[in-house]
Amino acid sequence: MQKQNVIPINNAENRFARIQVTDLSSSEQASLIQLAVAALEQQHLPGQKLSSPDATRDYLRLLLAKRRNEVFGILFLDNRHRVLCLEELFQGTLDGASVYPRVVVQRALACNAGAAILYHNHPSGLPEPSRADEAITGKLADALKLVDVRVLDHIVVGSEGTVSLAERGLL
Repeated sequence: MQKQNVIPINNAENRFARIQVTDLSSSEQASLIQLAVAALEQQHLPGQKLSSPDATRDYLRLLLAKRRNEVFGILFLDNRHRVLCLEELFQGTLDGASVYPRVVVQRALACNAGAAILYHNHPSGLPEPSRADEAITGKLADALKLVDVRVLDHIVVGSEGTVSLAERGLL
């Protein structure tokens, strides 16, 4: 017997509480993903304070899920951690993207950011950060520190999950 994926929702009155993934057609699943992205985008609009680290990771995971090439971006925040803007700054190939600290600093200043959350995806699906990921995180944190922008996290996104470099003590 195949295990069915049930969306865990505690509220029994919620109309989505009993939906099972296997009950949905491909187009319904695609619509559900679009709805989830739209709901999470509402929590990441300019001026909104981030609701939780999990919501941010979920949003980034949905945003980058179908990307076939590596993308590097930044969620720019003000000093009170309200969203200023989310920007995909660099696009790469299947297994890497060139990231330029000068461009990152320019964008941070243009957004008047006080803090930033770096993110990128691994099209392979495995979110395990590489040594190069750790190195660029340090370089960007150092460069942004010179202009008083704190790097709060670097989230690596894969189809199998996300990894926070801050949670791993690498920031």
